[in-house]
Amino acid sequence: MNNEQLIKNVVKAADDKRAEDILVLDMKDVSVMADYFVICEGSSERQVQAIARGIKEAVEDNDAIVNRMEGFEQARWILIDLGDVVCHIFHQEERSYYNLERLWGDAPIIEVD
Repeated sequence: MNNEQLIKNVVKAADDKRAEDILVLDMKDVSVMADYFVICEGSSERQVQAIARGIKEAVEDNDAIVNRMEGFEQARWILIDLGDVVCHIFHQEERSYYNLERLWGDAPIIEVD
């Protein structure tokens, strides 16, 4: 699965779990950590976990590999490492506090259907 397909898969899975404010940043020219960040939020810990679980299941069902998932138990900021794509699933309060969009403001936003 190429990165474009993986991103579409991740965004669809997040949307299916009613994630809010889904954003994809092209990090290729900004950071060496990943080529893309997918950032979204949920309104409760339970929803944040459901979004993360949904993304994990969706990518594994399409033969992609989840390298690592951090923060699932606390469900305030869950990070899913998919290699070139890193997903950040925030609780609403944490997203506004960390404000990754501003931190990585030089990264272009990718539109996903």
